[in-house]
Amino acid sequence: MVEPVGRGTLVVVPTFQESASIRSIIARIRAALPAADILVVDDNSPDGTAQIVSQLARDDERLAVLVRPDKSGLGRAYLSGFRYALDNGYDYVVEIDADGSHDPAELPRMLELAAAGADLVIGSRWVPGGGVSNWSKTRQAISRAGNRYSRFMLGSRVRDITAGFRVFRAQTLRMLLEEPTSSQGYCFQIEMAWHAERAGLVIREHPITFEERAEGESKMHLGIVAEALWRVTVWGVQKRLSPGPQARRSD
Repeated sequence: MVEPVGRGTLVVVPTFQESASIRSIIARIRAALPAADILVVDDNSPDGTAQIVSQLARDDERLAVLVRPDKSGLGRAYLSGFRYALDNGYDYVVEIDADGSHDPAELPRMLELAAAGADLVIGSRWVPGGGVSNWSKTRQAISRAGNRYSRFMLGSRVRDITAGFRVFRAQTLRMLLEEPTSSQGYCFQIEMAWHAERAGLVIREHPITFEERAEGESKMHLGIVAEALWRVTVWGVQKRLSPGPQARRSD
């Protein structure tokens, strides 16, 4: 196994109203990556999520919480975490949901792929070996259709471009953040992967099983889907007018 070097890894966990699941996901991340630092970025959750993390941090010096003044979208939460990571000299930055849908046990292998040279590693549902658990056929069809549409419009070769389980090399993030991001919600994931492809970076997809959340409420709603469809359509038209380089893949 190729071991990450340097300061190490920061796991960024964005939260809003995740008091029911936050203890569990922190414990699972800590079990999978004992030496990693964890940053919870909370959008001032009224259910006390940040307070729970602050209490846990008293016994875990590698855990911290960053409280933002209000709820301004997943993308903005991740950008806050990314800036924290770059300002503090981390080598690898992880994106993971707080609801337990991503299994932290996959992270050692994903970090190994990044240490071996991948600029971006995506935990993918839609590659061989990947899948979903406890999803209806309708929801699976919607997710697959969204990915297919995004891939078609953007000319992407990423099979799960909407996925939110990722590992970035810090130098990759530093380069990607030189280009402004426009997405507020879950479309941020599509935008970041697309920027990486257009920059010609090495992208690897690691198969995972996505588990439906057991506690709390989903943050997905029609407005998020509408934003994604609109932005992907606009980006697709722009791409056809000014195509860029394609990502290098090493599958």
